[in-house]
Amino acid sequence: MPVYEYKCMKCNQTFEIMQKITEHPLSVCAVCGGEMKKLITSTSFVLKGNGWYKSDYPSTDRKKAMDAEKPAEPSRETSPAPKTETKSETKKEAVNA
Repeated sequence: MPVYEYKCMKCNQTFEIMQKITEHPLSVCAVCGGEMKKLITSTSFVLKGNGWYKSDYPSTDRKKAMDAEKPAEPSRETSPAPKTETKSETKKEAVNA
């Protein structure tokens, strides 16, 4: 259900009211009995259930596109870079300096 914002013209309080789209707008303030005006604001709503996320029930084309977006995995066949110095060599250089 959408949330609508109302303002009382008498006491200047604002209210957020959850109403069905088919309900009539409020006209009387529940606090002071003054006249209520519906404000023009962006409505808010919540998407619940399955199928609202791109990972839910993707089609075959969507699966292919999602796989293409994934970063490439590094090849396991490549050998690691050779080390140029060892811990013992580093310690000897520090002592001689």
